[in-house]
Amino acid sequence: MGSSFFFKKKVKIQEIFPKKKIKNNFLLNDIKPLSTAEKNDLTFFDSIKYQKIASQTKANICITTSELEKYLPDKVERIIVKNVLFELATILKKIYPFADIDYPDLTLKKPIKKKYNSVKFGNNVFIGENVKIGKNTIIGSNTILESKVEIGNNCIIGSDIIIKNSIIGERVVIQDGCKIGQKGFGFIPLKDKNIKFPHIGQVLIHDDVEIASNCTVDRGSIDNTIIGKNTYLDNQVHIAHNVKIGSNCMIAGQVGFAGSSVIGNNVSIGGQAGISGHLTIGNNVKIGGGSGVVKDIKDNEIVMGYPAIPLRDFLKKSKK
Repeated sequence: MGSSFFFKKKVKIQEIFPKKKIKNNFLLNDIKPLSTAEKNDLTFFDSIKYQKIASQTKANICITTSELEKYLPDKVERIIVKNVLFELATILKKIYPFADIDYPDLTLKKPIKKKYNSVKFGNNVFIGENVKIGKNTIIGSNTILESKVEIGNNCIIGSDIIIKNSIIGERVVIQDGCKIGQKGFGFIPLKDKNIKFPHIGQVLIHDDVEIASNCTVDRGSIDNTIIGKNTYLDNQVHIAHNVKIGSNCMIAGQVGFAGSSVIGNNVSIGGQAGISGHLTIGNNVKIGGGSGVVKDIKDNEIVMGYPAIPLRDFLKKSKK
């Protein structure tokens, strides 16, 4: 589903790996993470952290390393490489040739009132092709909704906002100046040149979410970036690609999430805290303002400091 916003070339697996002998040369459906890949998808396995998910993948074929291949099911055909993410970026560029740069949407036009007869628009609103907007939604002035964006009923979308590659639920509030669905910060550093990593995912914002002014929510790279229902973001929060935030969370101003971290339900995070990438934060967790989270946090914990530690340990240290 995540790649539906992007033009995709139809190719067979053998075309992608011309120098390798492929046992099952099927027509590629998509490139997906280990957890969501189906039979005709290509997946990738680049870290021992995902060993358990790798052992259960349904994909027919996987890009991985010689050290990690033993954790895959026997039925999965292996493409052995030295650098999984470099190989993946190269393949994505072949299949999705326009996903490594955010090209301007040249289909933008002023909204046709007959098409959106129950929607209220401010001045200078522009909408791309195949945009869907639900009933009783309000769109503020100077806002841009790029092609294929979907917005549910009874939403309030403020002024000076750009939304692309996103599906937004009902009763969502997005305040002025937000940028939703842009390409995230992803590249493969090489000696002479940085290779841009294409981002083919979406942003999925569930019902009753509120996003305050000047927040940025990057779309997913391979997976989707997701914000669960009834979660509130304060001003100037940054959410990187593939981050998943659960329901009923409260995120204070200037919090930053690095890519691919998963945040549970009922999580509260104080202002200017930073969450490192590829972490799992449990349910009912509280993170103090200014904290730096660099490792997983279990359910119901309260942490603070840099690096973030249990609150009782932080208070003991502060008394010394």
